[in-house]
Amino acid sequence: FRGIIVEKEHELISPEENSFLQSNTKQSMNCVKYDSIRRGFVKRRVLFLTFFLCLVFNTLINGQSISNVGTSAASFLEMGVGARAAGLGEAVVSLAQDATAMYWNSAGIGRVTGLEVNFTYVDWFIDTRYIFVGIVSPIPGRGAIGLNVISFGMDEQPVRLVGQEQGTGEYYGAQDIAIGATIAINLTNRFTFGFNGKYIRQQIWHTWADGFAMDLGALYITQWDGLRMGVCISNFGSSLKLNGRDLINVLDPDGANYGVDNINVIYQTDAFDLPLIARLGLAYTSSFFSDKSQITIATDFLHPSNDNERINMGLEIVLLKTISLRAGYKSLFLRDTVSGLSLGAGIVTRNIGMGKLTLDYAYVDWGVLNAVHNLSLGLKF
Repeated sequence: FRGIIVEKEHELISPEENSFLQSNTKQSMNCVKYDSIRRGFVKRRVLFLTFFLCLVFNTLINGQSISNVGTSAASFLEMGVGARAAGLGEAVVSLAQDATAMYWNSAGIGRVTGLEVNFTYVDWFIDTRYIFVGIVSPIPGRGAIGLNVISFGMDEQPVRLVGQEQGTGEYYGAQDIAIGATIAINLTNRFTFGFNGKYIRQQIWHTWADGFAMDLGALYITQWDGLRMGVCISNFGSSLKLNGRDLINVLDPDGANYGVDNINVIYQTDAFDLPLIARLGLAYTSSFFSDKSQITIATDFLHPSNDNERINMGLEIVLLKTISLRAGYKSLFLRDTVSGLSLGAGIVTRNIGMGKLTLDYAYVDWGVLNAVHNLSLGLKF
């Protein structure tokens, strides 16, 4: 019966129609074959470009013998934001598209689809704490806006003097803070430009320094499936100079003569530039097994004003759009570096009320300084 049915079907289809169907079938097969070849070509090209840039950076770095380490103020601005970024070795200039993007690449928030909130806590060295809080809201059809706060400091400590080792009854503290506002505009469906303006303040007891800075970023989603590029310039702004009553002292300018003593003087301090950082990032994402599972390879090339060039690399595997496993390496090719390997994981819960909850963790190895643990909590509506 099956043979008779097939024979009848051939009788019902005219020779012209049969030729047309065969032609379309061949074209469809050719399209599938072409798409497979194109994907393989893109993967090879991305790997070649990454390898080539690594060789170029390695040559440049090895050719430099002098760096500007320790010549800038507000070093807390160089401390990365977000446990996901930490787990990826901070190679996220082209990847960050949540509230943490206000730090890495302000253009990244332009692709958010709803209100997002992120809270990051880092238990830093010698009982210091690093905290980031960010909130982003989309502008329908335009981009997004956001607010962010970075805080780095310690608990108050008693003031001790010679002869008063138990304390004078006073307490001092040290606190760094940066408050920023971000806007990202989608110029096309592939290109986004972002700007982040921020106020910066550093304070230790009664001495303080403050200033303003801005970050500029751009994100480009290429026509090659899965390939994205990001660029960002961070901390372009004013210098910081210490002020405050702790710089006032009493001195005798001429100890050899009487009658001139106990004159109030103010110590004059130098102004120090902010740590200007230029970043270029590439990231490639591809699905495996199903559309719900993806693998991402990311590379960032950094040119800081207070150090030599370096490279950050990261790998992320997402399973069923729920569980993420990450690994990264920071400051590749940089000599005398302390940090390096990082590992991380994340989970995205199902809808909680009107939103989704994200939880990320990262372990960052700092060699002789031991490890640092990063924890981030996010809420997406």
